[in-house]
Amino acid sequence: TCQPHDNLMELLLWIDTAKRASAGYITAVIPYFGYARQDRKDKPRVPISAKLVANLLTAAGANRIMTMDLHADQVQGFFDIPVDHLRSEPIYISYFSNQDLSQTIFASPDVGGVKRARLYSKHFDCDLVICDKYRSKANEVSSITVIGEVKGRDVILVDDLVDTAGTLCKAADAILEKGARSVRAICTHPVLSGKAYDNIERSQLTELIVCDTIPLRQQSPKIKVLSTAKLFSRAIRNTVEHKS
Repeated sequence: TCQPHDNLMELLLWIDTAKRASAGYITAVIPYFGYARQDRKDKPRVPISAKLVANLLTAAGANRIMTMDLHADQVQGFFDIPVDHLRSEPIYISYFSNQDLSQTIFASPDVGGVKRARLYSKHFDCDLVICDKYRSKANEVSSITVIGEVKGRDVILVDDLVDTAGTLCKAADAILEKGARSVRAICTHPVLSGKAYDNIERSQLTELIVCDTIPLRQQSPKIKVLSTAKLFSRAIRNTVEHKS
């Protein structure tokens, strides 16, 4: 549902079609859950879009949802049906397992993503730093403060999605100003809206590694795409065969 207004409607119609054709069980596999970022009323008179989408999918007739890296884990609670919340960590851990990470440090581009970044730092026995960001308005970061020591280290930023890439680019600048050797980033969902591609090309990021939950609109030498096919296929098979 990376184009929610088109793909979400089509998904609802598919579910309704299957239900009316007497399907015994309907699982909606949604690699990128559109509207997941609007999961609370953070200011007056705004919708809780993630809850609305959950209601629509359930009302259409879905019996189960399979998705990856929700913006917030609590979105699972918006559903009264089973939700298989797959994580991208196995994909990235496999990717980095053959690389020398002795001088690497993992970083969270904001305070909210510390838990995600800490998983990698624990697995690879690396240090962790945090970028504290302040937004003046939506999709626009005013300032970033790096909390932790990065001098002489190779830094990997960890996030669940990249939208305009403004946060990542400013975080990379702030980290390099603190003396880091290089900065890479891993983000599950490449939303890449607006001037994201230009921002990444002009940034000091060495590489941006993403999953294929959303197709890229254009190619970039700085962007590497990893496949989620094996992870989803295993989850789908286990669901059908009633395994864990």
